[in-house]
Amino acid sequence: MIASIADSERFLSRPVHAGDDNDSDHNTGDDEQVGLATKTRAKPKKPSQFKVLMLNDDYTPMEFVVMVLKRVFHMDLEQATRVMLHVHQKGVGVCGIFPYEIAETKVNQVMDFARQNQHPLQCTLEKA
Repeated sequence: MIASIADSERFLSRPVHAGDDNDSDHNTGDDEQVGLATKTRAKPKKPSQFKVLMLNDDYTPMEFVVMVLKRVFHMDLEQATRVMLHVHQKGVGVCGIFPYEIAETKVNQVMDFARQNQHPLQCTLEKA
């Protein structure tokens, strides 16, 4: 079927209104219902927290423990000294509380660094 140029120009110059998709089959909107699609999003729960614990021994120098606390746990000198003294006096001390993967990484960093420097320093983690 061939339409004349005049017919196509009339079609192309027809005004378009919002919501008009140029379909004559389209409903007028009287019986249409607009629904809002909602998706319930599960609120992510906070990851379990773990304490990184440092254990006292009679061989690792206090200065080395302070250096480890500063390097691995980003403590300032005063805080690192306080934690080191707590570990020395009580036998164990908390270096920080972290999600599992971070706590595990920090334990490994402490253990590796102590081993590289030939110190028996021990570090572990437990659920907070």
